[in-house]
Amino acid sequence: MRPVKEQRLKREIKILRLVSGGPNIITLHEVVRDPDTKTPCFIFELVDSMPLKELQAVVTDIDVRNYMYQLLVALNYTHSKGIMHRDIKPANVLIDHNKRQLKLIDWGLADFYFPGKEYPVRVATRFYKGPELLCDIRDYDYSLDIWGVGCMLAAFLFRKQVFFRGEDELDQLVKISKVLGTDELYAYAEKYGVELDPKLVQLCGYRPRQAWRKYINDENSHLSSPDALSLLSALLQYDHQARPTAAEAMQHAYFAPIRQMQQQQQPASKQ
Repeated sequence: MRPVKEQRLKREIKILRLVSGGPNIITLHEVVRDPDTKTPCFIFELVDSMPLKELQAVVTDIDVRNYMYQLLVALNYTHSKGIMHRDIKPANVLIDHNKRQLKLIDWGLADFYFPGKEYPVRVATRFYKGPELLCDIRDYDYSLDIWGVGCMLAAFLFRKQVFFRGEDELDQLVKISKVLGTDELYAYAEKYGVELDPKLVQLCGYRPRQAWRKYINDENSHLSSPDALSLLSALLQYDHQARPTAAEAMQHAYFAPIRQMQQQQQPASKQ
């Protein structure tokens, strides 16, 4: 195994052992090596998960609130350990719909956060990359994960497989600007001293911010409550420093029914 890969593997194992057993995080049982190839293998708990497309067809409003809350709980725990996941996307979130249980997986791109440190921007998956990565801002932080949560929430609310579907990284930012508008994009670039690609500016031109109601139809209107759209606006902000932390997002009015359910369940669990 090459030294760089060995180093990344050691980091992933260290992170897995730190977060394993945390709320809504996949449990690592063991790390073994294949006796023939010497390739390391991770043994995790088994989760009977449902593909996103199937899940979207059956989830209720309370289901979406519950799953997004569980994801934020997992990220709040992760961030409290000083770790950024850096690859939040549906494929890395396993949901056992029968048990109504979510598990966050795949820590291969995760890293420890140190304030002021510059990190590579070649992380995350294109459709879920935050504007900071697409603008080559390297001193990003935990808020990168919050953008991924916002992308997942948008997909759930509007019943889309992918909400921002760019053909490449340049087009990804164009797709984001078609929804969030260009005024805030240009203000974001100016605030952080980013020189945007002239081709990007030409492609974007001027675009007004779209109202979320544009994406609501008869099939998804039962999911898109005012509180849901309010949370979505908070999560999907160009400026990473303006996004709520996981803990702050958990306190949003959208999750009031989930917090209430948890409070009602607490006395029963103590009996």
